[in-house]
Amino acid sequence: MSQPPITTASGIPVADNQNSLSAGPRGPLLLQDFHLIEKLQHFNRERIPERVVHAKGSGAYGTFTVTHDISRYTKAKLFAEVGKQTATFARFSTVGGERGSADTERDPRGFALRFYTEEGNWDLVGNNTPMFFIKDPIKFPDFIHTQKRNPQSNLKSAEMMFDFWSHAPESLHQVTMLFSDRGTPDGYRHMDGFGSHTYSLINAEGQRVYVKWHFKTRQGIKNLSAEEAGRLAGSDPDYSQRDLFGAIERGEFPQWEVKLQVATEEQLDAWSTRTGWNPFDLTKVWPHGDFPLLPVGVFELNRNPDNYHAEVEQAAFSPANAVPGIGYSPDKMLQGRLFAYHDAQLYRVGTNHQHLPVNAARCPFHNQQRDGSMAINNGGAARNYANVVASGTAPGGMGHGEQGLALHGDAGRFDGRGAEDDYTQAGNLFRLLTPVGKQNLFDNLAGPLSQVRVETLQRQLAHFDRADSAYGDGVRAALQARGVQL
Repeated sequence: MSQPPITTASGIPVADNQNSLSAGPRGPLLLQDFHLIEKLQHFNRERIPERVVHAKGSGAYGTFTVTHDISRYTKAKLFAEVGKQTATFARFSTVGGERGSADTERDPRGFALRFYTEEGNWDLVGNNTPMFFIKDPIKFPDFIHTQKRNPQSNLKSAEMMFDFWSHAPESLHQVTMLFSDRGTPDGYRHMDGFGSHTYSLINAEGQRVYVKWHFKTRQGIKNLSAEEAGRLAGSDPDYSQRDLFGAIERGEFPQWEVKLQVATEEQLDAWSTRTGWNPFDLTKVWPHGDFPLLPVGVFELNRNPDNYHAEVEQAAFSPANAVPGIGYSPDKMLQGRLFAYHDAQLYRVGTNHQHLPVNAARCPFHNQQRDGSMAINNGGAARNYANVVASGTAPGGMGHGEQGLALHGDAGRFDGRGAEDDYTQAGNLFRLLTPVGKQNLFDNLAGPLSQVRVETLQRQLAHFDRADSAYGDGVRAALQARGVQL
């Protein structure tokens, strides 16, 4: 197929795209060769800052189809009727690595979804795990620094990771998941996804319920062994990208069943009183026996992007993007992300990143935001201010017209460490593993733990013991098999 004639970015035909303008055949180049200058200038600026976390990722478009009526819980129009479809975009990622890192590293996987609804974009930004390492966003920069590179050696450091985790018992639940077989999923199609945080839904009567979102893969859970994940990291570091792109190209469209856990505030209060667990603590899960999964719909990916940079690298998610009928919760980590994600996109992509096609709402939108980089239409001739309503307004609630979220307690800094149970749920997860799964967990932990200081090792082993004595004993045996003296 013939290619269209080459032009400059301003549409001016290019006479010669092979030879620079020079003073004679051997002479120096001339500054007036604008095509050469424009090509080099743009090449120097091809990279936008990579994401601090979730830098390496894959994306695709799809649809969400409602299969069960949840209108009693939410007035959000995308759930209005069974059979309704909403266009979507998804981005999967590893969390800690750089853009050039391997897809098969032991790491949580990002599971970010965008729903292009008639009321605006709804972004549900989660992981392939239902819990996380920390419960307060003030520790997030510290935690992520331990997953990156040592500032002196510029190498990944097991000591940094376990020094942090061993001082943060609340991390044990997620550490157990990470070093189990699920820490190295077999591509993105064969893993579940979770909203992870507690969110809320608001119905037409203004009633609020709290929810946890689950995405159960219809392809079945498949994980890589530690050995296979390591081999692929060297032979095919883009394994997950290749698998997802190829499956969609072949018409093998991956699907996930969308499900919900639902609870009223009264139910959560009663559960918290009984268990001692904070239902808005991201290091905890809601057991399915207490809050069963309810079916909602099916999420399918069925179209690959045409351009990776424009549609995947520039995709800018934020959990603050919640449409009417969908709300937040007192989850401290969620509260931090409501600010941090949008702020990151302002820095990484630009002031008007919402104007880019992958980020733009597919419904009419209007505000008084103007100017800045990438102001594509800049509001046209519309007024760039809104008048004050002198007679006053009647606000309908805290955000999109829902009832206000009740707040309790005095403003202050509260540290529950030492008084909260950080071990039972980690032990429950350990006891769910098969004997083979437990041995893999022991071996996967023994590798990096064999590289840490004695004080760090003993502190981490004590956490395993408190979760389940068999947990600690198994890790010790795996360490001794590696020649570590205990």
